[in-house]
Amino acid sequence: MTETPWMPWVRSLRAISQNGLHFARDPFDTERYQQVREVAREILERHTSLTREDILRMDAADQGYATPKVDVRGAVFQDDRILMVSESADGGRWTLPGGWADPNETPGTAVVREIQEESGFQTRVLKLVGVYDRDRQGLTPPYPFHIFKLFFICEITGGSAQTSVETGDVRFFAEDQWPELAAGRVSPWLLRRCFEHHRHPEWPADFD
Repeated sequence: MTETPWMPWVRSLRAISQNGLHFARDPFDTERYQQVREVAREILERHTSLTREDILRMDAADQGYATPKVDVRGAVFQDDRILMVSESADGGRWTLPGGWADPNETPGTAVVREIQEESGFQTRVLKLVGVYDRDRQGLTPPYPFHIFKLFFICEITGGSAQTSVETGDVRFFAEDQWPELAAGRVSPWLLRRCFEHHRHPEWPADFD
């Protein structure tokens, strides 16, 4: 998918239909909300690379009241260099280890798990860098659902560099000397912000 000015409208249609189907008790209301959902599906199918099967899977996996999804990322430092992993599913481009938070996990637990799964390092969380609205960070491609990204400063407590089924390489990079980035997951500005918070642990967390 490429950046489009109408994607927020599609997200709104999907959220309206999902919330309506969650609360509706009248069969006529249910039918109307299903029609709204179908309009959103047709827009995505016709104007993005998503197939109808992709869209139906997304809808089936997202039930109940519509809320933003949560992506957690760990900024792990060693000798003033930051840990990054090469994403196998993204052409080998690089990002901070992380991913979707799972149900029944705290954000801190989720990021520690993701770091170990993707890099082999055991860590503990030191501080929250910030909570960011993905749409406001210019990350591409756009998603048909809303995402909050949580970045944490973490320190190594054990383990060693190891790749996984999701990652093809694990390395540390100096500031502004990072490789080709996975543009949908992290940006130069977000990486610099992690370095700034690493140097200033007393700073409060960013938001929005």
